[in-house]
Amino acid sequence: MKKKNLSALAAAGLLASCFAVTGASAADLGGDCCADLEERVAELEATTARKGNRKVSLTVSGFVAQQVLAWDDGHESNVYVTDTGSVSIGTHFAFSGKAQITPDTEAGFMIKIEAMNNDSLLMSQSTDEDVVGTGGNAMSTLQGSGSALALESAYWYLKSATLGRVSIGQQSSAADNQAILPDGSGSLVQANYVMYDVNGFVTRSNGGYNGFVWGHLANCHAFNAYGGAGGDCDGFPSNNVRYDTPTFAGFSASASWGEDDMWAVSGRYAGEFSGIKLAAAVAYSESTDENGIGVPVGGAGNGGLDVGHFQTGAYVEHVPTGLFVYGAYTQSYNEVTASARGAGLTNPDGDMWYIKAGIKGKWTSLGGTTVYGEYGQHNDMFTAGMYDAGVNSSELEQYGVGIVQNIDAAAMQMWLAWRHYEGDVSCSNAVAGACGTIGLNGGNNDLEEFDLVKFGALIPF
Repeated sequence: MKKKNLSALAAAGLLASCFAVTGASAADLGGDCCADLEERVAELEATTARKGNRKVSLTVSGFVAQQVLAWDDGHESNVYVTDTGSVSIGTHFAFSGKAQITPDTEAGFMIKIEAMNNDSLLMSQSTDEDVVGTGGNAMSTLQGSGSALALESAYWYLKSATLGRVSIGQQSSAADNQAILPDGSGSLVQANYVMYDVNGFVTRSNGGYNGFVWGHLANCHAFNAYGGAGGDCDGFPSNNVRYDTPTFAGFSASASWGEDDMWAVSGRYAGEFSGIKLAAAVAYSESTDENGIGVPVGGAGNGGLDVGHFQTGAYVEHVPTGLFVYGAYTQSYNEVTASARGAGLTNPDGDMWYIKAGIKGKWTSLGGTTVYGEYGQHNDMFTAGMYDAGVNSSELEQYGVGIVQNIDAAAMQMWLAWRHYEGDVSCSNAVAGACGTIGLNGGNNDLEEFDLVKFGALIPF
């Protein structure tokens, strides 16, 4: 209820009470019965939820996303109810606000909280909650908490329409998700190259379970833990200072720096011409932060962490027909000297590529529909721990199909999708030479295939 309406109702109620008790005429309204009107109005206002203070607005937003996920690892199968993944792609709520300082300048803030205890990124054969049994999500796991609520972002910013925006706090770096975000197919949450749905599931080969999960073949080698999943090597919010330029003719750029030390730069383009919609992004990030999220090679403070990550993604759509194609490529660079390996001994530089194609259209009164097929491949993106165990190369393939239906009346999405994973790992690393510790034989090891089907919905607010 708006403040002036609230005041009017309160005043009307009090005046009516005044007349009923005293029988006063219109000329007698100066009596004591209404002397506390302002105080009563103030009390009512104090108990009413308001959208910010008198200067700064407040907006609550987010979405709820849940799905039924059926999986089969070639030996065991089961059905789980899961969220759709961490870091802005799963269930969350956010508080944001802004205030106009001058016609050209505003100040604002963002606080974003993840709210889930069934993060698909952390599922495994042994648990339908999460891989470490905390009942929390990936962000809470990274932050050492077992809570289903976890702080994802908290920052303030100053923005000028002519000069750009500066923001400070826990937020995405300039490179975070840059290769993913150009995807305008309407199926970004359901199908992207990060392995949210299978990351924590243990692989199988040689008739038994191995000592590593599927996500260990799509990782950023400098970290044994959550340094990145599926090639998104700068894919988590960090404490940093970020600058974003204004958009000029469809082009924009960003740069960020985070403590001890992480830096990133990126550039983007989005536009439409002659019935062709185009979006693209490119980014590079580098980190020497040995005490950040994840477990650096050789342990924190080893004095040798130096990793880089290049990523690019593009989306093209023929608007009249709805035909589209999206592609992404990432490359990891490792310059690490760690006592656990010896000088100059590092993982090979791995890479990943992913392509999705399909058609969009509004073929029912419910809303738009997206039908897609996808294929991706991760090459030599195994973890540092696997390198230490004797692994020298790996290949992981993923492919699938899906359909996403928008329901305009509820501003929601529903989907049905199938995905298939297969891979092989080679063990001939003379440094360690003992792949048996992770369940592999010497030479090439074919992994048993993994399939999943998922049906779910997303409702924003």
